[in-house]
Amino acid sequence: MTIHSHEGDLPDGLDLGPVVAVDTETLGLSLVRDALCVVQLSAGDGDAHVVRLNRPTYDCPNLKALLADPKVEKLFHFARFDVAMCKRYLGVTIGPIFCTKIASKLVRTYTDRHGLKDLVKELVGVELNKQQQSSDWGADKLSEAQLAYAASDVLYLHAAKTRLVEMLTREGRLEMAQACFDFLPFRAELDLAGWAEADIFSHA
Repeated sequence: MTIHSHEGDLPDGLDLGPVVAVDTETLGLSLVRDALCVVQLSAGDGDAHVVRLNRPTYDCPNLKALLADPKVEKLFHFARFDVAMCKRYLGVTIGPIFCTKIASKLVRTYTDRHGLKDLVKELVGVELNKQQQSSDWGADKLSEAQLAYAASDVLYLHAAKTRLVEMLTREGRLEMAQACFDFLPFRAELDLAGWAEADIFSHA
């Protein structure tokens, strides 16, 4: 495994293939308060690219182009949050999307454990270390521990997706999952517009 650390943007000419695992690190979990600090990516080849973003300009044309590229599938775990953060701070609408958390909830109905740690442990056989999850991602320089943590969040998503697609296909729920993925950019827009908690589909 190699972790490539980048300041501000992805390098020119980097090709991460047709399916790219993506995750973000922020100063917290509030879409209206907490800044986007880091975006990490992997082509599923065992390497990770960790981009420490330049704030507040967020001048990262290569990263923005990749996230918006309709020919590249972006693979997330809990895409709803990451897609909203990238929309707010980078101004990009991400697509197409595959979300392993949504897929897990649709097909791993035998458990209520749909976090990345539990998902990767069961489907990939890897135990993730989540110790750096609550560290200062706005720091001027990321520590080796932070880089390793950021990388681990994207390194196993391709393998998890493969297993989830097999399970969704087996249970006849792949089309339903895809419809959910397609809705995610609009779900993010609702979150950013103030409907994060409201169920607009409910009768009440």
